Amino acid sequence: MTLAGPLAPKGQRFRVAVIIPKYGLVGGGERFASEVTERVARDGLFDVHVFANKWVEELGSPVTFHKVPIARFPRFLRPLSFAAFAGRMVKKSGFDLVHSHERTSGADIYSVHCVPHAFWVRDVRRKLPSLFDKAVASAERQMISSGASSVFLPVSSIAMDAFRSEYKELPGKWRPLHPGVDFERFSSPPVEACRAEIRARHGIREEDFLVLFVGMNFEVKGLDTVIRALSIAKSSVAGASMRLLVVGRGNERKYKEMAAAHGVGDAVVFAGTRSKGLERYYRAADCFAMLSSFDTFGMVVLEAMAAGLPVMISSGVGAKDLVEEGVNGFVLAEREDSKAAAGMLSALLDPGRRYAMGRAASQTASSHGWDRLAERMRELYIDALTAKGRLSAESVYRGHDGPFAHNNIL
Repeated sequence: MTLAGPLAPKGQRFRVAVIIPKYGLVGGGERFASEVTERVARDGLFDVHVFANKWVEELGSPVTFHKVPIARFPRFLRPLSFAAFAGRMVKKSGFDLVHSHERTSGADIYSVHCVPHAFWVRDVRRKLPSLFDKAVASAERQMISSGASSVFLPVSSIAMDAFRSEYKELPGKWRPLHPGVDFERFSSPPVEACRAEIRARHGIREEDFLVLFVGMNFEVKGLDTVIRALSIAKSSVAGASMRLLVVGRGNERKYKEMAAAHGVGDAVVFAGTRSKGLERYYRAADCFAMLSSFDTFGMVVLEAMAAGLPVMISSGVGAKDLVEEGVNGFVLAEREDSKAAAGMLSALLDPGRRYAMGRAASQTASSHGWDRLAERMRELYIDALTAKGRLSAESVYRGHDGPFAHNNIL
């Protein structure tokens, strides 16, 4: 599909504008937007137009793309200019519904992939705000102030709680809507083949209890606590053969020295980044651990669950919404409590318990596939269009071939 020219006149379908700076590129929000938008656009009820500065277009995509310019210098103008240009283009074209994945104004639906920027800078990054940070916060305040009739969909309860804490009173309607997962991709590779392949590649025995860590920032993701927990668990359980496989990018030298200092230097293996075949690493492991200081959601957790792994995460990870304590995983209340984390790892040494929790994790993930998420988004679109007086519930059933359950999830 080529870049769109003049928009087609309104026909039988409802015209939807989707706003996001980068579409289909690397990143949780970008992935969320493309996976859901492509599926909704194929439905036939919605004529979907994406307003983005950069995008990767799927082969045969039914989406129409529109280039949104950005003022790149000085840097603080980027968020403000994108919001202004996108808002102007969408308003000029006229749409039945506007769905934004970015800090813009006047959308009917917002997918909120972030926490309040002031909170992020102040409490997570612990730094003074730059001009760029102030610009992002300004765009965010405009989004909030214009949202009296909007639906806001933060990706986790901790994201929603952060907005409530920062703004005290929130306009519109708010409810978490978690990201999805490619369940088939992460659940289908044969376990036996993956265990043999990946473990042989990294010198890990079949009988070793293997903890998997996946993250691009070792410090933020809590690798230090995982290493200490491994050391405690190995020393407290006689004869336990436990290994830790680290996938991602970070200061390997620092953490190798840390592992050696805790007596587990030979038990920790660094695999580097793995952009392809990551699902085979999940399937080769026995459990997954990520003890982040803060993660708005943490899609790797859902991927691990889809692969049938019990997970151990910190209370600062938004994916904790999906973890039922002791059933499909564990949530560590204090992310630096290595002794408690060691107890969780030790509990998973029991094959029966590990298998039961892995099955429960897989069942949880199976209800969060992208298709189901797209179906929920369709329902939200219908609810929003109904609220705006653009259609009635009855007209949806008469005018559309596919069945829809008209169900307001808010």
